[in-house]
Amino acid sequence: MTHSFLMIGQSNMAGRGFLKDVPSIHDEKIKMLRNGRWQMMAEPINFDRSTSGISLAATFASSWRLFHNQEDDIALIPCADGGTSLEDWSVEGPLFQNAVSQAKAAQKISNLSGILWHQGESDSYGQKHQLYKEKLSLIIETLRKELNAPDIPLIIGGLGDFLRDGIYGQYFNEYNEVNAALIQFAEDHDHTYFVSAEGLTANPDNIHFDAISQRKFGIRYFRAFEQKNHILGRLPDEDQIIEMINNRPLTKNEKHELLQFQLAMGAIEVEEFQSQLAKLA
Repeated sequence: MTHSFLMIGQSNMAGRGFLKDVPSIHDEKIKMLRNGRWQMMAEPINFDRSTSGISLAATFASSWRLFHNQEDDIALIPCADGGTSLEDWSVEGPLFQNAVSQAKAAQKISNLSGILWHQGESDSYGQKHQLYKEKLSLIIETLRKELNAPDIPLIIGGLGDFLRDGIYGQYFNEYNEVNAALIQFAEDHDHTYFVSAEGLTANPDNIHFDAISQRKFGIRYFRAFEQKNHILGRLPDEDQIIEMINNRPLTKNEKHELLQFQLAMGAIEVEEFQSQLAKLA
């Protein structure tokens, strides 16, 4: 069975963590939706911009793999788009309609098991937080209705405490109010769970979570999904779970996929590729 998860929101859901800062994750049982088909996950998963990088999705999926049936696949449906506000996610707009279309396509080939949401930076100024819960309610209620999934779990994450210190800090001066709205939204709605960004750190821009924080955030998202409860702070075993994920031995198929990537990127020569391939035979 394949269990799929819809990823929606803005850039911190799409992921902007630097690829070079963390070990890559390869797992043939983790898929991502491309052109209506499942492909083996490769980061960046949510390629919405040329700046896309590490997101929370890989460790969310890897944590799921650690603690669930090893025979099942987990699959990611990337639909987040950087810099977008709740207005951009209005139910009449192209982002929402695309997310519905992609999720419906996934429902034909998987069990749609959850929705991962991270958004709010673009609504952290100009008193936009006052209508945040109302607008988000319409988006989520319509999404669940369109997907015929009224009880599907929704995991929503908090904004980082570093936002006011960033290069565009003046546009995030109401991020605390948005966080409060997100927490209240989760409290007020069934099957909805809030995940704290406590202690998570940023790229030098102080806008986007850095790669290691995205790895930790994904584990928190998974724990909220697994326990069907809010995660209101750091988890004591985040580092241990990341280590378990990083140290998992690669399968033959995963090694083959990695070799193909290295060859395509010019990291190894054809002779080395053929030599390593022969060792896998």
